[in-house]
Amino acid sequence: MISTSFLFIGTPEILVILLFVVMVFGADKIPEIARGLGKGIRQVKDATNDIKKEINESAKLNNFDNNVTEDITKGVKEVKDKLDDFTGPIKRSK
Repeated sequence: MISTSFLFIGTPEILVILLFVVMVFGADKIPEIARGLGKGIRQVKDATNDIKKEINESAKLNNFDNNVTEDITKGVKEVKDKLDDFTGPIKRSK
């Protein structure tokens, strides 16, 4: 049995939601609703990208290091390597 999961919603729930949407709005209004949702999602995505761009530009102008995730990744890798050296031939079970 194939099970589709989207945001913790299974196939039966999606079908019930689609049936409800068709009953409430009618089949002819669904494309308009989808276009409106698409435009809204695009506007949110563009606004988010603009905010990210402004933050990065501001950080560059103020000489602020915004590579926090890279620093954390390096630290985790160093700790993992030291742990591997310390444990030696002992294997960790997963």
